[in-house]
Amino acid sequence: MRKLLLVGFMFFVAGCATSFDNTSSTSLVAVPVNAPAAPRVGDRSLYIVRNAYNGEVVGQIEYRVEKVDNGRSVLAVNPGSTYPAPPRTVVYAADGNWLRHPVVNHDQLIDYEFMQPFPAYVFPLETARAWSQRVNARNTITGKVHSVRVDGQVLGSERIATPAGAFDTVKIRRRIYAGDWDGFLLETNIVEMDWYSPALGRSVRLERNSTWLDQSRGAGGGGVLGIFNNNQQMRGDWLIYELSSAPAMAQRPAAAPR
Repeated sequence: MRKLLLVGFMFFVAGCATSFDNTSSTSLVAVPVNAPAAPRVGDRSLYIVRNAYNGEVVGQIEYRVEKVDNGRSVLAVNPGSTYPAPPRTVVYAADGNWLRHPVVNHDQLIDYEFMQPFPAYVFPLETARAWSQRVNARNTITGKVHSVRVDGQVLGSERIATPAGAFDTVKIRRRIYAGDWDGFLLETNIVEMDWYSPALGRSVRLERNSTWLDQSRGAGGGGVLGIFNNNQQMRGDWLIYELSSAPAMAQRPAAAPR
């Protein structure tokens, strides 16, 4: 069974798969959305994880704020018993951008420590806002430093339904280039669609999938000719994360899991 990991947040190359659309039509963002308020220690959010290829629910993930200090939020990420993922720790800057966060490397979730905050969001979020930036990140397993690029764009606003209820959201697309070249494997290209709730200061729905080219596959195998003639596109998991419960959301927004 394929691993159903990529976090994280970010949402995708759908291919010929059927999309599970629970959104209303897109309109423009009329009012710019500013950065969220700081989270509180103890805030928890639960997300249901679904396999978008077949609609199957594959598990649940809890995000719990463990520490807030000097503009940094440290969250414990605890998958439910049925979800095939290890516990991990993520760290966000004050505006919700990534300081430590998993990134897909050839269909595996690898924790990256970012040397500058990874711009998952550029506030204020407003109509047609777009950004493109490279940041360096250390692979926490290999110690290698990767140059990671993100191209982000605000697509509009949508009201969507989730297991936690209906929310007015800002829809954001991110294309992430993981910088994880490895032999015949070219870097992973990740597409994330993020439905961000200004009221909660977090994502309430996230889709993520990924692709990469394998130069060793194809009729001629690898080698110099294979580089040009036999690249085979590989597909990673296509996952949907939907907010199912946020006990603190009526009091104060918690950091958005991605």
